[in-house]
Amino acid sequence: MPTSAIPAPILQALDLAHASWRTILEQGLDAMARANPGYLPALAVDAYLPTEHRLFAAFALPLDQVRYVLVGEGPYPRAESATGVCFMDGAVGELWCDSGLSKPVNRATSLRNFMKMLLVASGRLQAHDTGGAAMAPVASSARSDGSIRTLAQLQENLTRNGFLLLNAALVFRSTVAPAIDARAWQPFLQTVLAALAARPAPPTLILWGKIAEQLRKLPETAALPQVVAEHPYNLSFIQHQGMQQLFGPMDLLRSQ
Repeated sequence: MPTSAIPAPILQALDLAHASWRTILEQGLDAMARANPGYLPALAVDAYLPTEHRLFAAFALPLDQVRYVLVGEGPYPRAESATGVCFMDGAVGELWCDSGLSKPVNRATSLRNFMKMLLVASGRLQAHDTGGAAMAPVASSARSDGSIRTLAQLQENLTRNGFLLLNAALVFRSTVAPAIDARAWQPFLQTVLAALAARPAPPTLILWGKIAEQLRKLPETAALPQVVAEHPYNLSFIQHQGMQQLFGPMDLLRSQ
């Protein structure tokens, strides 16, 4: 299927991507269409998240600035939360409250555990004690010591460090299992990863969860350094030493 035959709403969503990605993303959509000709036409007339043409919002980061590719499972299953950028919950504003993490952060389980892992990595929280009593003084300090205050600032810090924040399935549909949508998007991601692997300094691929781990089987990932962890909705993610070692030096919770 040529690009001209890809449904207009899907092509329109490319406008939120940086121009440096346009040809690659179009090639990825063409690869999807060849592998499964009926998928994109059916998706275009279905209800899916993210809304507001944010399907490719993660690609706002220019291609030559990508140093890490972080791949999660799929968008948050709530319209107000799914932004097209993995783990960045659109319903979250403030990160902190008097008792610890804010209620919206705690509701977004994966984000909550990611935040706690960052606090452990920075030495502000002990891995064996991340409950409410331990979080309260951390939050109190964070609101006065130069820490970031909002999720938008966290996303800015990740972007500044060169993170392309993707999902294995770029859409969420209540009627389709995430693994099925992820399988359909795999040719698209193969095209993206091939372009990144061809760069002089290939970025590090960070895979969170079993669906994202399926990308390890692709030949396009062989040239990419890889770090793998369980999905952050698991409490054990907080104590993952590989993640602490990777993110600790970045100090993402500090204003940068």
